[in-house]
Amino acid sequence: MTQSDTIIIDTGCANLSSVRYAFERIGADVEVSDDIDKIKAATRVVLPGVGTARAAMKALKDKKLIDTICSLTQPVLGVCLGMQMLTKASQERGGLSYGNSSKNCQCLGLIDANIEQLDAKGLPLPHMGWNQISPGDHPLFAGVAEGSYVYFVHSYRAPLGDFTIAKCEYGEGFSAAIAKDNFMGVQFHPEKSAAVGATILRNFMKMNAGSFAGNHKSTQESAQ
Repeated sequence: MTQSDTIIIDTGCANLSSVRYAFERIGADVEVSDDIDKIKAATRVVLPGVGTARAAMKALKDKKLIDTICSLTQPVLGVCLGMQMLTKASQERGGLSYGNSSKNCQCLGLIDANIEQLDAKGLPLPHMGWNQISPGDHPLFAGVAEGSYVYFVHSYRAPLGDFTIAKCEYGEGFSAAIAKDNFMGVQFHPEKSAAVGATILRNFMKMNAGSFAGNHKSTQESAQ
């Protein structure tokens, strides 16, 4: 049996099937797996997630996947909570935190950001529904126009920073997508974002380990 080029990590979260179907709709050959050897050998890897950071990080720890994910050199795409897990730490403890109940939940530490509650400035939380994004020039957003609508469901966010490759506003400005080297993450749900989401997934499917030789500007750098 041949292995799919793209592995969706089986984190046990509820949106695994919808993420897989979204890739299959664009003709991608994907496989859901928590097999360490398959993940290491994949051309590209997807890290999905819904729920709390504490529960998601515990699942990765229980499956002994943390070191494997951190060592990957091929393109890795975190989706929703999967994006947040790429950062250093999250306030979203779910009552307790992974590692230490008195501190924020420690995440994978691959991107220099901390996840905090979205300051919606009186707007309802969670931030749920369609909202516009401002993408930078990262190849993940090739062909995605300024002001394109994507679908969000979240109450916590990554701030704007050098790692931001797309931004959004809901009360405050926040990172709709972040990246460092081969690790990328989107706060929104591309699998629920119609044609724009499909474009982003197709862009990801064009990437391989050789796609990151150059430097890609963040949205803040692009505006300067």
